[in-house]
Amino acid sequence: MEGLASVADALRAAARGFGDTDWVVTPQGRLTFAQADRRARVLAAGLAARGLQPGDRVAIVSPNRLEVVELFAAASIAGVVQVPMNVYLRGEGLRFQLADAAARVVVADGPGVAAVAAIADSLPDLELVVALDDEDADGGAGATPVLPARIDTVAWADLPKDGPTPEPSLGRSTLHSIVYTSGTTGQPKGCMLGHGYYLASSAEGGRLLGYTRDDVALTALPLYHGFARGLLMSGLLYGLTIVVEEAFSPAAFLQRARAVNATVLQLVGAMAHALLALPQEAGDAGPALRKAVTIPLDPERAAAFERRFGAPVQAAVYGQTETGGIAVLPVGEPAPPGTLGRPAPNFEVRLVDDGDVEVPAGEVGEVVVRPRTPWSTSMGYWRRPEETATAWRNLWLHTGDLARSLPDGTLVFVDRKGDALRRRGENVASAVVEAALLRHDAVAEAAVHAVASAATEDDIKAVLVLHAGASITPREVFDVAREYLPYFAVPRYVEVVDELPRTVTLRVRKHVLRERGITPETWDLQAMGLVVARDDRR
Repeated sequence: MEGLASVADALRAAARGFGDTDWVVTPQGRLTFAQADRRARVLAAGLAARGLQPGDRVAIVSPNRLEVVELFAAASIAGVVQVPMNVYLRGEGLRFQLADAAARVVVADGPGVAAVAAIADSLPDLELVVALDDEDADGGAGATPVLPARIDTVAWADLPKDGPTPEPSLGRSTLHSIVYTSGTTGQPKGCMLGHGYYLASSAEGGRLLGYTRDDVALTALPLYHGFARGLLMSGLLYGLTIVVEEAFSPAAFLQRARAVNATVLQLVGAMAHALLALPQEAGDAGPALRKAVTIPLDPERAAAFERRFGAPVQAAVYGQTETGGIAVLPVGEPAPPGTLGRPAPNFEVRLVDDGDVEVPAGEVGEVVVRPRTPWSTSMGYWRRPEETATAWRNLWLHTGDLARSLPDGTLVFVDRKGDALRRRGENVASAVVEAALLRHDAVAEAAVHAVASAATEDDIKAVLVLHAGASITPREVFDVAREYLPYFAVPRYVEVVDELPRTVTLRVRKHVLRERGITPETWDLQAMGLVVARDDRR
């Protein structure tokens, strides 16, 4: 991996080193490393023939399919900046990201073309739509979508297939992708990720996760997700085969794992929960399985997963879109709740207070990091210099996560800095309150946030999702909170909902809950007389 200056270099090296080994397998077909390199060169020439220059942005609105992988490789060669989009975006959410990125080209499947057509009049930079499906494919939405006359259209199959392959000057500092954050605190920000980011974070991640050329990794995560894109890069660097499912279906996922002799499963926590919920007769993941990379997953479920499927779980991995993996624990090492891992070799990590002064060992501070390898983190936020300067102030990238460190350097998560509350003169971590409420058998999920107080500081609201068929009373919520929390952390407000608003990466969108505030369905425990006295120490 030494000497690689770009993702294009990695693709060429993989073609030479791994040749006819499968790189990516999808329901639509497969690509060996050598085929991917050849196909990418043809596509890169086709993009250039359509007028795309290095640095131009091409947005991708499509679920998992082979063409998305081909475009990942081709854009990397052409120097075109790719902008992977959440396929569920519609209307203003989609318009904002396409306009913010100033995308000249959109590559989309049928439903994606229809979604873009609905907002195309407000996208002045858009010049070309490349349709992955037949021109009349609109996902069953009705009439064929109509784009403004100023926007050209071409079928993916009709992109030019001759002409010279572009050979722009590419390096680790060259912008490769703009990946929009999940937007849990407002409008999403476009993280500028360079070629160096993909090389360094995937090389580091592959080492930490122990990938080898003999691995077959199965994922159903969307290819606009940074976790899945990193897996593609790990394939290039380590020679493993990536099997990509179009979507996640628990029983079908296990069946696929057995069929391809998967050695590694790539999951997020909710997927692991779904697999564990399958009846035993649904089968296992097959004898070849040696590891499940599942982020996050609590220790009890991780142990249950290992008992059920016979493979250890790598759950203590901590990172962000801006950085890749910051910390990790080795497979098999016990990971108590909240454990993030120990700093990865590529990162210096500190915990600091609001003035950016390092806190004493064991105290809570914000996680700040900086890389040891140049160009291995995000290059900043697209078109947001002030927010970039704020995040990268004092030469450290501020993650917005609060943690404390154990004597061996292990980081333990406390809360998101924006989710921390202050009530009755005391700091309250929303994650601690959530953990206490989850002790009630009826509670499946909990999200805690601040609401405006008529007095001072914050009041606390808990939003709960119950297990199917379960019920809970205000008194039961109060009692479990009182048993496990100090008086000042017991929520005043409680609401039971069918589901929590989440991003595509399954993070709870707490800003949506804060905006909803106190609803007619919200219980006011204080008004019901359910109050813990300050001197009540039980």
